[in-house]
Amino acid sequence: MANGKSMTVAEMVELFVDRSAPVRVDAFDGSHFGPSNADLKIRITSPNCMYQLLAHPNEIGVVRAYVLGDFDVEGIDYADPYPAMRKLISLAKYVKPITPVSFARVSAGILSHGFKKPPVPFTEGPSKFARIKQGLMPHTEKADSETVSFHYDMSNEFYADFLGPSMTYTCAVFDDEQMSLEDAQANKLRLILDKLGLQPGERLLDIGCGWGSMVITAARRGIKALGVTLSKEQAAYANEWIAREGLEDLAEVRVQDYREVPERDFDGICSIGMMEHVGTKNYQSYFEEMFRLLKPMGRLLNHQITISHDKPNGKPGTDEFLDRYIFPDGDLGAPGFIESCIHDAGFNVVHQENLRQHYALTLHHWNKNLSEHWDDAVKQVGFERAKVWGLYMAACALNFELDGIQIHQFLAVKPDRVGHPDGKWYPLRPWWKA
Repeated sequence: MANGKSMTVAEMVELFVDRSAPVRVDAFDGSHFGPSNADLKIRITSPNCMYQLLAHPNEIGVVRAYVLGDFDVEGIDYADPYPAMRKLISLAKYVKPITPVSFARVSAGILSHGFKKPPVPFTEGPSKFARIKQGLMPHTEKADSETVSFHYDMSNEFYADFLGPSMTYTCAVFDDEQMSLEDAQANKLRLILDKLGLQPGERLLDIGCGWGSMVITAARRGIKALGVTLSKEQAAYANEWIAREGLEDLAEVRVQDYREVPERDFDGICSIGMMEHVGTKNYQSYFEEMFRLLKPMGRLLNHQITISHDKPNGKPGTDEFLDRYIFPDGDLGAPGFIESCIHDAGFNVVHQENLRQHYALTLHHWNKNLSEHWDDAVKQVGFERAKVWGLYMAACALNFELDGIQIHQFLAVKPDRVGHPDGKWYPLRPWWKA
């Protein structure tokens, strides 16, 4: 990009990063920033990187440039970029404040070579505004079906590459850091069923049931389990699994919106990693529907990712990268707001716990699995999408560790004010093993 008196890329970097930063930047124009022996080395491989950041001076610009290879980090594992991200985070103290003057100088330096509209990764989905223009109003049944399909209906084999044999796409529960992922996922399913306290012959509804691991685990206990999902790929996988286990008399998975489930009087309902798709404005009506679906003294176990700090009036935490690439229309509520919605729907909230550290560990296992099965992952979904998912999981692990996000389990009971007016709707003390 350097010609005549134009700024070099290194000069642009120096406007925003202190020279003492332990980072080396080598640019396509032959310019360099930082010591050659720096532990972190970044290569800016294309002018498109600069145009991406100019067009979107935020995470979308960075993600587009990374996904398209407009910049790279030496030694990075695309399946597990967590170590590189940790190094980048450590540079925060060396970053200079962006001023109108510095931004204007960089903009002028880039535009002196003419305006160029940078490419968009094919894996990027439409913006929320574009989806609304297409008639997909957030969290309507039509939009939910489309967005769930965008996330899940890629390739069951791809998910198996990082989830492992359990095919359980939610936070595991570890007894210690040495516990295997498979044992920790089995531990999580055991914990949820123990909290629900269901007995053989009782009925469980699993909303957003994924590939069926909870339905299968419940049926093995003799519990009659119904799972619903909006993903055809997931339902097909789950029902094949049920058939292999010979559990058709106890377990079923349907492609069905939870709002369309005709049955009532379930003994227990679990919602595991589902609420991220519901939308905070719908939490109240969601829990009211769970209340209607349960029999008196029935139990609800809600397991969901949360934001760490309350926002006014339950305003959601959102993320443009996740909205465009991973979870369209996904948003997160704070734990206090969620508990209030459960309470206001009529439940007694019995217990809640924060599993934040467990999800960071889970994600590290998923990144490791993706790295070990990288060639097959690329075969299943392509290099660009596999790279996006490596980035997504590593960024989430980091965010859990930094306490930007958390994950909570809420256990609630539907009161039976008529049949048991004494209020003895559950045992005095926890009946499950933590």
